Amino acid sequence: MGERARRRLVVAVAVLVAVLIYALVVPWLGGVDNRLTDFAQARQAPSAQWWFGTDAAGRSLFVRIAAALRTSLVVAVCAAAVSTVLGVLVGAVSALVGGRVDRVLMRFADTANALPHLLLGIVIVALFRGNTVAVVLSIGLTHWVQVARIVRAESLSLRERDYVAAAVLAGAGRTHLFTRHLLPAVTPQALIAVVLLLPHAIWHESTLSFLGFGLPPHEPSLGTLLEEARGSLLLGGWWTLVFPAGFLVVTTIAVAVAGSSLRGILLPPAFSRMPR
Repeated sequence: MGERARRRLVVAVAVLVAVLIYALVVPWLGGVDNRLTDFAQARQAPSAQWWFGTDAAGRSLFVRIAAALRTSLVVAVCAAAVSTVLGVLVGAVSALVGGRVDRVLMRFADTANALPHLLLGIVIVALFRGNTVAVVLSIGLTHWVQVARIVRAESLSLRERDYVAAAVLAGAGRTHLFTRHLLPAVTPQALIAVVLLLPHAIWHESTLSFLGFGLPPHEPSLGTLLEEARGSLLLGGWWTLVFPAGFLVVTTIAVAVAGSSLRGILLPPAFSRMPR
């Protein structure tokens, strides 16, 4: 790993640590319910009293953005984990079983990849509107295909190795091959997949919430804050858009840079292809 890549990783991790501290500490230190309104303080511009200004309901954006970051990150991590676990299972079963099962699963993966992710996510969330679990599932069920393909390719390569062939000749079953040989081999790729899927998940959740299909308005996320900013922006409240959008961009770029750098550390060059 080059010196430049190491510097990028250090900077990205430092930014993420700062974002996490802000998201975890500020709502706790604020001691104020970010859902309480104070219309006498509505649309206050950034100042010494209101660092990020206030929204149309008079709530501090400094506190609400921290709470929104916490919500968006929790949803993104859960969705990325669901997507990665599903991808690992599909890819492993496809390679280990083979034959008709392999063909059916890969055609299913091609179909899932061909469908517009946002449209499919809207359909899933619309069935359980305002449900956090539905938002997590809508993201997780639309981003597993690349992970499945990579795990399948690694599994097919693993089956050709001598120690796996010896295990098969000794009577090892598919469960033994998966737990003792395949899973340890793909674990580094699965961990990197979780990290690299986080930016997709954060943007996906923000888009769903911005369109009104994601989290309910009383549960702040970056998407709901951006949706609320539309009305204030027309009245000159630029800060209601700039600060949430800025944190969204900075956070996703930092996660993407950290994931790309970790991929170069944990994975050998031959297997460094992961979903972007």
